[in-house]
Amino acid sequence: MKSPNFGPYHIRKWYLQIEDTLATESGMPADGDPLRKIVVGAVLHNPYAGRHEDNLGAYIEPSNLLGAEFGRRIRDAAAGTPIESYGKACLVGADGEYEHGNALLTTVFANPVRDAVGGGQSWVPSTGKRGGPGTVIDIPLAHKDALYVRSHYDTVSAMFNDAPNRDEVLIAFAFATRGRLHARLGGLKASEIVGDGLN
Repeated sequence: MKSPNFGPYHIRKWYLQIEDTLATESGMPADGDPLRKIVVGAVLHNPYAGRHEDNLGAYIEPSNLLGAEFGRRIRDAAAGTPIESYGKACLVGADGEYEHGNALLTTVFANPVRDAVGGGQSWVPSTGKRGGPGTVIDIPLAHKDALYVRSHYDTVSAMFNDAPNRDEVLIAFAFATRGRLHARLGGLKASEIVGDGLN
């Protein structure tokens, strides 16, 4: 067992990925500010690697500590720019179960991140899979306050060159500062959101 270095968790490494899109794939300049996508990730030792555990509560319950740190890091990376959309993901090393990654993506973890980006009315889209170092994962994005805002349906691809190892779990949270450039599929606009945006 690796010694804890962040609450009850052993974190080997933090990651930060930032990309700015200034024009569409056809070369059309941005209709307003560029689209910035940010991915914050952490790779943790998986204490359940290689064995089955019925109760994952010891992994889930303190994950608000991870969420608070993810929140701090996204605030730093955004540097005052408002966040409009988000999504989360996990990558589980070969000796672990997909369930081990999902244990770190519950609302216990996500709520402090919501707080850090100024609240979030809608649920956080999520994905995950098992894989080794260098696995690419596509993280879904949706508007943080209204799931049905089509302009903010998007994806960010992330790759972590040295993680996860067989006995590790990598968790990531992705964010975007706006919807897609020149989104034109109709539907509810971000400026029209009322309440939770579901009506």
